[in-house]
Amino acid sequence: KILQKKGQFTVFVPTDDAFAKMPKGSVESLLKPENKKRLREILKYHIIKSRVPTKKISSGTAKLKMLNEKRAVLSSKDGKVKINQANILKADIMAKNGIIHIIDEVLLPQE
Repeated sequence: KILQKKGQFTVFVPTDDAFAKMPKGSVESLLKPENKKRLREILKYHIIKSRVPTKKISSGTAKLKMLNEKRAVLSSKDGKVKINQANILKADIMAKNGIIHIIDEVLLPQE
């Protein structure tokens, strides 16, 4: 529902391999009804309510406010762009309502 709202978004989308790297049973656990709030927080931690192309950060770091109100760090060094510890594998995929970046890890907000 979030991405159907009006506005521009940046979404960091983990690959299937990123989910496979998570501890065994963690994905299944997150899908249980009692963990709905935690799952929602994790999903919101992959979204920014603005368009953030990687070219905006040529080198150095920038703190980003994610949709769940937590901060993440976008960094660029030697032509490689990361969000927190996740590498951006494919950047700046344009969509009608924003930008998609493919990442190699699931972003987990601090509790």
